[in-house]
Amino acid sequence: MTNAILLDPTAELRPVERRLTPRLANLSGATVGLLDISKPRGKEFLDAVESLLEAQGARVRRYSKPTFARVAPPALLRRIGAECDAAIEALAD
Repeated sequence: MTNAILLDPTAELRPVERRLTPRLANLSGATVGLLDISKPRGKEFLDAVESLLEAQGARVRRYSKPTFARVAPPALLRRIGAECDAAIEALAD
């Protein structure tokens, strides 16, 4: 695997250095959180992702942000981190 530089799209004055979380060995038995950012058609996209994940043996938990215009509340992010082995955030429009 090559080293990659990931840019954070938020307006941070000093970007925080983050390490990538190791990938799951497989999805069977894993709990995957799906975060809907509350944009139009995001639910439909996540419905399809949920079906694909469940077909591979994953358990799925659904979450949503109060509004797409703001970052997810820290409490919501902590909850997802505590309840899930992996997470997917969906954009739509």
